[in-house]
Amino acid sequence: MADPRVLVTTSRNPSTRLGTFAKEVRLLLPTGVRLNRGTLVLPELVKGAAANGLSDVVVLHEHRGVPTALTLSHLPHGPTASFSLHNVILRADIPGATKGTVSESYPHLIFEGFTTPLGRRVVKVLKHIFPPRDGTNKIGSRVVTFRNIEDSIEVRHHVFVRTGYQDVELAEVGPRMTMRLFEIRGGTLETKEGDVEWHLSQYTRTSKKKDYL
Repeated sequence: MADPRVLVTTSRNPSTRLGTFAKEVRLLLPTGVRLNRGTLVLPELVKGAAANGLSDVVVLHEHRGVPTALTLSHLPHGPTASFSLHNVILRADIPGATKGTVSESYPHLIFEGFTTPLGRRVVKVLKHIFPPRDGTNKIGSRVVTFRNIEDSIEVRHHVFVRTGYQDVELAEVGPRMTMRLFEIRGGTLETKEGDVEWHLSQYTRTSKKKDYL
């Protein structure tokens, strides 16, 4: 199974903070590439990515300098999953976070709390943007954790730090964020007519009795 090649980009005219966040998201993905969006419109972006053999596109959105959403689209036919972003903390803002160069080794992936069919669907979508653990690639000294708590997906990124001959500790390197799914649909980013597989409606949002993931 081939490693994914994920294009990470932003909405147009990104703030400095969103640009930094895009770099950090790219570092989460060991086989990802980052693109400065410039004046590219979505159809051109998707067409260019597909023509260059990229497997997925991640677009980061913001409001007044605050990252607010992440759209993940699988090429060439979808699906496209959209998440709102909350409590985004960049590496530089995490107290005690490990500074310096971030390892780009293939990470261990941990998924916790995804118990429903929709939850398992989200795990499959997220797993796909990381290299598969098929025995041929080398898993390195870092961990990316996706923990679902009442439909809020807490994302953390740590590295193993050796503190003694037989002692290892986890050190957070960031970024840190909370993702909330609001839509999965067929098709890619630029197509609006893809069948909606799941959507967070106003009714869904106000119902406190059920966890969807």
